[in-house]
Amino acid sequence: MHLRFPLFAKILLWFFLNLALLGVVLYGFFRFQFHVGLDSLLSGQAGSRMEAVSSLIETELKESPRTSWDAVLERFSGAYEGVDFFVFRPNGIRVAGTPVDLPIEVRTRLAGFRAAAAPLPPVDTTVRLRRQRLNKWEPRAEPVHKPHPKFMVRTENPVRYWVGVRLHQGKRVGVMAEQEILLAMSGNLNGGGLFFDLGPWATVGFSALALSVLFWLPLVHGITRSISQMTRATERLAEGDFDIRVKDSRRDELGRLGQAINAMAGRLAGFVTGQKRFLGDAAHELCSPLARIELALGILEARADAALHPRIADVREEAQEMASLVNEILAFSKASLRGNDIRLEPVALAELARQVVARETPEGAPLQVEIDDGLRALAEPGLLGRALANLIRNAIRYAGQAGPILVHAEARDKQIVLTVSDSGPGVPEEVLQQIFDPFFRLDSSRSRETGGFGLGLAIVQTCVQACGGSVLARNRAPSGLQVELTLAQA
Repeated sequence: MHLRFPLFAKILLWFFLNLALLGVVLYGFFRFQFHVGLDSLLSGQAGSRMEAVSSLIETELKESPRTSWDAVLERFSGAYEGVDFFVFRPNGIRVAGTPVDLPIEVRTRLAGFRAAAAPLPPVDTTVRLRRQRLNKWEPRAEPVHKPHPKFMVRTENPVRYWVGVRLHQGKRVGVMAEQEILLAMSGNLNGGGLFFDLGPWATVGFSALALSVLFWLPLVHGITRSISQMTRATERLAEGDFDIRVKDSRRDELGRLGQAINAMAGRLAGFVTGQKRFLGDAAHELCSPLARIELALGILEARADAALHPRIADVREEAQEMASLVNEILAFSKASLRGNDIRLEPVALAELARQVVARETPEGAPLQVEIDDGLRALAEPGLLGRALANLIRNAIRYAGQAGPILVHAEARDKQIVLTVSDSGPGVPEEVLQQIFDPFFRLDSSRSRETGGFGLGLAIVQTCVQACGGSVLARNRAPSGLQVELTLAQA
C-alpha cells in the first residue's frame, strides 16, 4: 500500500523549506555584511569612493589657507547632493564647515580617533626597487600613505547618517600631530551615491529570487503539467473520446483525481458502447417485424376494397418512415462499434467527392467542388463517403435554396481539412456543439417535412472519429454553416 502525501501538505512543506533556505542565505549575507555594524558598508566600493573623496578634500585643504576651508567644503557639498562636509577634531571642536550640533553617538566615535601620540607624517615604509646608473637593482624606501580610517553612524531625531574619515594631515605639536576628522552627513543612506553601494544588495536580491524560482519550479511544473493533462483529457471526454487516459502515478490529490478521470472514462465508454450496441440490436430486431408488416400491407391492399386503399397507403408510409429510422440507427451503431476493425488507407478526396456529389445531388442543385486531384487523406473510404454524403444531404435540405454549397479541401500542417459550407440560416451559437449529438434536432418535430431523425450529423461524427479524425462546426458570416472534417494526410 502506497503512502499518500496530501498536496496541501506538500505545498506547505515546500513553502517552509523555501523560507528556511532564504533565511539561511540572508543570515549569512548579513553576518558577512554587518559583522561590525554599519562600518561594514564602507568596506567595499562605498569605502573606495569615500577614500577618493576624502583624499581630494585633504589635498585641497593642504593647499588652501584655513580661512578658505569653509568654501572648499561648501563646494564639495554642492557636488554631492544632500551631503554636507565638516572638519572636526577628536574632542568635538569644529575646524571647518557650517555650524552643526554633533549627536552624542558621533562625538563618541570622534573620541575614538583621539591619538595619544602619532608621529608625522603617518607613513608606512615599503621597499621598492629602483634602477641605478650601474644598471643594478637596489632597494630604496619610499613613504606610502595608509588608507584613511573610517566609521559610519546612524542617529535619530532627525535621522541622519554620518561618515567620519581621519585625515592624514594635522597640526604639529612638538614632534606629535593633532588629528583632524572629515565628517560627511546625509539625510539618507544613499548619501548622494557615496555611503551605500546598492550593487551587492541587488545581486543578493536577484540571486535569492532566482534561487526561489528554481526551488519552486519542479513542484509548480509538476502540478501544472498534471492539471493540463487532466484538462485535455476532460475536453476529449466532452467530445466523446472515451479512450483517453491520464497518468495517475502521483500520490497526492492530483493522482486520485487522475484515477477518478480514468475510471470515469472507462465507465462512460462502457455505457456509451452498451447504449450503441443496444440501439443496434433493437434496430436489427425491428427489421423483421417491419418487413412482415410491409408484406402484410401488400397482401391487404390486394384484397381490400378500393375505399380502404388510402388508409392502407397511410399505414405503409408510416411503416416506411419507421424502416428509415431503423436503417439510420443501424448505420450509426455499426459505425460506432467497428472500432479496431477499421483499416485506414489513402483516399483520393477529389474522386470520392465527385462520386458522392453525383449520387446525392439532385438535378440543378447549386453545388461546387474545389479539391485538388493530388490531395489524399488517411481514412476508410466507406465511412468517409457516408459522412460526406450526410453533410451534402443536410446542406441541400436546409440551405439548398439560399446559395451555392461548396465542398472544399486543403492541406494544413500534415492534415487534410475537408469542409462543406452553405449559405443558409446557420445554427444558434448556444447549441452549435450539440448538433452532433444523437437524436438532437432544433425542431422537435421529426416529420419528413422538417427533416430526418437527428442522426445524420451524429453519423458524420462517428464515421470521422472512426477514421481517426475530428469534426467541427461553425457559423459563417453573414450567414451559413460550415462543417470541417480534419483527417490525417496520406
